[in-house]
Amino acid sequence: MIEPHPHLLVQDHPAGYRWLRLARPERRNALDPGLLAAVRDALAAEPGIPAVLGSTDPRVFCAGADLTISDTERAVVSDLVYDACETIVTRPGPVLAVITGAAVGGGAQLAAAADVRIAGPGARLRWIGPPGLDLAVGAWLLPDLVGRGAALDLVLTGRWVEAAEALALGLVNHLTGGPERVAGQIAADLAARGAAPGVKAVMAAGGLLDRLRAEREVNRAAWARVNSVGPRLPGLEPGRLAAAPAGGG
Repeated sequence: MIEPHPHLLVQDHPAGYRWLRLARPERRNALDPGLLAAVRDALAAEPGIPAVLGSTDPRVFCAGADLTISDTERAVVSDLVYDACETIVTRPGPVLAVITGAAVGGGAQLAAAADVRIAGPGARLRWIGPPGLDLAVGAWLLPDLVGRGAALDLVLTGRWVEAAEALALGLVNHLTGGPERVAGQIAADLAARGAAPGVKAVMAAGGLLDRLRAEREVNRAAWARVNSVGPRLPGLEPGRLAAAPAGGG
């Protein structure tokens, strides 16, 4: 049974797949511990059925961690991102991501971890964390999608990747004016044909989960340094947070 959460809309489709829509538009779907735990748990429930992860607001997929919560809570969010991504990678049922707007930091990680990624023309992705923390964001996954050289470019620069480039690089599988419709068609077809757990098990072999866990440990250590010194790092002071975008990291 899926526990309800006010910022996650869960809908079962008659064709046999499940929609999970982030529903916190006032914060650009920024992640706090409760919302991210709800996403993880919803993905883990009935893991054999296809799941489609998207947003109720077409302007944004997910802005990453909520910058208004404490550093301690943001460290929890960072850790939960890897829980959710590991669930996506290891659940036997496929996960599709519908990206119609910005996906940043942890939001970009969730999108990229999906098995099939369908983008709209307004999709844009960015793998970046808060300044000064020296976080690794996406280094575990991006080489498998775009190759080592392109992955280093994206992770080291933290630059935006617009929809057309995302398609060319292989960050998304489909670029279409109707991404939700296309995702529904693919999910329904996958549900009709049945899960192929062996495929995902093979895809997860060869070090992917080892790299996920290594990145998780690097970021745990970075957040431990922040939370052990007390004051926020430069760029993370409360005054700056109030003026900052809704998420990141």
